[in-house]
Amino acid sequence: MPSELTKTASRAAAGAAQRRVAILAFPGVVLLDVAGPVEVFTVATLRAREQGRDTAGYTVELLAPNAGTVRTSSSLSLHAHRTLAEAADDEIDTLIVPGGITIEALFGDAALLSWLKTMATRVRRLCAVCTGSVLLAEAGLLDGRRAVTHWAYCSRLARRYPRVSVEADALFVRDGHIWTSGGVTAGMDLSLALVEEDLGRDLTLAVARDLVMYVKRAGGQSQFSAELAAQATDQGPISLAQRFILDNPAEDLSVEALARRFAMSPRHFARVFVRDAGTTPGEFIERARVDAARRALAQGASSLDAVARQCGLGDADNMRRIFLRRLGVTAREYRARFAPPAPLTAPIGTLNH
Repeated sequence: MPSELTKTASRAAAGAAQRRVAILAFPGVVLLDVAGPVEVFTVATLRAREQGRDTAGYTVELLAPNAGTVRTSSSLSLHAHRTLAEAADDEIDTLIVPGGITIEALFGDAALLSWLKTMATRVRRLCAVCTGSVLLAEAGLLDGRRAVTHWAYCSRLARRYPRVSVEADALFVRDGHIWTSGGVTAGMDLSLALVEEDLGRDLTLAVARDLVMYVKRAGGQSQFSAELAAQATDQGPISLAQRFILDNPAEDLSVEALARRFAMSPRHFARVFVRDAGTTPGEFIERARVDAARRALAQGASSLDAVARQCGLGDADNMRRIFLRRLGVTAREYRARFAPPAPLTAPIGTLNH
């Protein structure tokens, strides 16, 4: 007897109808965690219709413990179409659990956790955006799996749920039929990946162009950058040093040179840097230089040697080694993967509705 998951997957794979996407809504949910994926699926459906694929695409609805108005963390409200109980027996293809600052308030909702466990066996894909991953972990659905959440919550996720393998530097992670993403806008990257799996890369590229996004991949893209690390450092000399590093990646950024610039001894500078920034100067500098090189490579104009020099990575060979070590791809492969797409040929406003 095939399982509910197998039957649902077979029906979805047949492509006979639009895929049904359900998104959980709850008081305090982050609006963009919901709206971002909704826009990706909506534009994908419009693009599929434009291509004559009238049965392709998605229908999207919001579900909540109680139907009706749901107030988000930004004080704007969403409307939940139906209750969780009403959707329990539906043939939902993809269920998305968004995040919110109130996510831990849901831990005591036994009915919600039970519903998630049941739905995890019925849907083809179960996805979490941002801190929605924490709710899946609380339900035991991430035990023995790889996962990610908002970078600021990754250490908490790892401590509280030791059976979850947290990949803190990922934009999104797929483990079986469960997908998790990093913070907020990473949910749109995850949604693009879902669209590509369903409708192909060409349509996904069109969606990405419409939404002014890159089609990202788990390898070589990160939700955590040197820029974010600098923002998290308290104001003071180390914060100023981080800003100098970010703005001047090709400068002499040795500990001795930075210590002189900020009137410290090298030993004291290195100690205070680790204390305030949570990482060594060398680690932060290399991350900053790689981030700068990634941005330059994504623009696609300069040669590899020029990018390496401009970003303080020496030459193309040295940059290649550093990219392989840090990102798992060469600089050349990174450029091929993330260079800008061709100019938009059909603006979304011209789509036939």
